[in-house]
Amino acid sequence: MSRLSPSAKLTLGYVGLAAFDAWLSGTSSPRLHRARLVTKPLLMPVLAASLATDPKARRSPLFASTVVGQAFGWGGDVLLLKEGTEAFAAGAGSFGMGHMSYISGFRRKRNRNQALGSSRIGKLAKALVVTGGPTMAVGAAREELVLGPAVLGYTGLLSAMLAHAGNLDPALPASARRQTLAGAALFATSDTLLGLRHFWWKKAPARLESVVMITYSAGQLLISRGAAQASQRSAATLG
Repeated sequence: MSRLSPSAKLTLGYVGLAAFDAWLSGTSSPRLHRARLVTKPLLMPVLAASLATDPKARRSPLFASTVVGQAFGWGGDVLLLKEGTEAFAAGAGSFGMGHMSYISGFRRKRNRNQALGSSRIGKLAKALVVTGGPTMAVGAAREELVLGPAVLGYTGLLSAMLAHAGNLDPALPASARRQTLAGAALFATSDTLLGLRHFWWKKAPARLESVVMITYSAGQLLISRGAAQASQRSAATLG
């Protein structure tokens, strides 16, 4: 049996860490929750290290934008460990910058023969802005007026990231495109659940937070693996 590469070992480490952190996030024990001060900030550094140690990934056109997106994801993870409006706004801002980095990479490798909003994913992203954005913004404004526009703007960035993830160049390997789109969709699902719990479902079961973290962690992993796969040439290009 061949030995696992450093990248594969780090990926497995990330999966285990993410599963443990997701379990911790859904517990009602304050002591166990404090353990997340260690587990949650480790998620993005381990994931970024798994991408950086993959020799193929360093040739990927999505490598730099993905690493920067993960760095801003780390900032959001750390900031959201705190409670309060300021921490929430700062965390959302950091994640928003991460989405902008992902978008910049996806735009450079976009499908130039298809309008961004014409695909099924593009239409779904529009629906997220039109329906989910105002709903979350109203809920946020009920807590703190300044949060309303901030949440609306964040929803726009999240939707744009999803739309761009579904509009990648067909010359990229199909596996890269599928993983990137699945990752973006899971990221959007996680943030939608987070907003629902935070602004509208105050008495949600504690385990909903585990679902939020599972979808978030899986989404970041798939975006990262999609970036690594994008270094390869598609069968269509080779043909």
